[in-house]
Amino acid sequence: MRVFKTGPDYLDPQVLEQASGQPVEQLDLWMAGKAYCQQKLFEAASVADLILIEGAMGMFDGDPSSADLAAAFGVPIAIVMDVKGMAQTAAAVAVGLANFRDDYEVAGLIANNCGTERHAQLIRDALPSNLQLIATLARDEAVALPERHLGLVQPSERRAELEQCFDNGVPWIEGSGLTQLPAPVTFHDQSIAEPPTMLAGCRVGVAKDQAFSFIYDANVRLLEAMGASIHYFSPLNDSAIPDVDSLWLPGGYPELHAAALTSNLSMVEAIRDFHQQGKPILAECGGMLYSLETLTDLTGETYPMLAILDGHGAMRGKRGCQGMQSAPLPEGEIRAHAHHRSRSHDTPEAIAHGRRQRHTAPGEAIYRSGGLTASYLHLFFPSNPEAIAQLLLGITHNIDSLEAI
Repeated sequence: MRVFKTGPDYLDPQVLEQASGQPVEQLDLWMAGKAYCQQKLFEAASVADLILIEGAMGMFDGDPSSADLAAAFGVPIAIVMDVKGMAQTAAAVAVGLANFRDDYEVAGLIANNCGTERHAQLIRDALPSNLQLIATLARDEAVALPERHLGLVQPSERRAELEQCFDNGVPWIEGSGLTQLPAPVTFHDQSIAEPPTMLAGCRVGVAKDQAFSFIYDANVRLLEAMGASIHYFSPLNDSAIPDVDSLWLPGGYPELHAAALTSNLSMVEAIRDFHQQGKPILAECGGMLYSLETLTDLTGETYPMLAILDGHGAMRGKRGCQGMQSAPLPEGEIRAHAHHRSRSHDTPEAIAHGRRQRHTAPGEAIYRSGGLTASYLHLFFPSNPEAIAQLLLGITHNIDSLEAI
């Protein structure tokens, strides 16, 4: 079995990876491109009997949407709906979704949070004959997943609890009807060219722990395919960074671990020294917050951070930004997305701003400080392999501004 996730997401794939026992990658027609998505589906179909693609938001939300992806590759859609508090209305909504467009196939409805067999029968009776009730999933707190302000709680924090949720769900999934599969789908080989080995011999240090874990598996695989060796380290627990040529500080939850990050003085000094040597550093979202002078958490407590980028970060209760953007870096344009509940202030002048997918307002600021590239944007490396290789090699880090380009 292979599982994919539509759109930009870090936490859902971690849960899906633990459940399936296989790496989970993103499929997004804008961020990754149709050819990339087609090749990933073809590769998965060559080794798996079953492919599951989890959508994002509602069926038609986003551009491209989950429905767009299904239509592009002829993948049937199972409508998953929380039916608590409705019965015939759930059927009406499902019919509307199934007939909103004519370029996709709906396999049926999965009724989640269904109360009783009587509840399920009311929904089943209200559905037309060409739209089946595939399965019902009962209300059960034993399989509920905990959430946090950016989504699900990280699976690494609750591995045993998640395993128990999976075990609890097995009996009623087996009896739910979910074993009834739609007809097979054929995927064709796109034969995407292998990326250039521009990073041969390059050692890339990647921060990875409870504070920094927003890492696309596709990004790591690309770096390795380009010849890089990946060396993970923990800003929380390690006393030094590995012997590497460049650093990647990804997003995550530094605000939840600010005190521990501050107190790990040997790590702070190691990264500062790396930066002072002018070596390449990529800091994304939470990694950028870590790079600033201070970070204020949701309780109002302020902690000193790396101070390799001027400015201060602060958490806030409401979402700061969400959406697809492209990052017009000196090395080339890389597709990306933003999703955060913090703000930064007193930062230096940006060398560029993200280009929003849907409108012309300036997107997230992109900063350069020596070899450091920092932004709220989460980059999808496969959208421009050559550009990310140049960034990690530090080839064009001396460009000061792209705003006039």
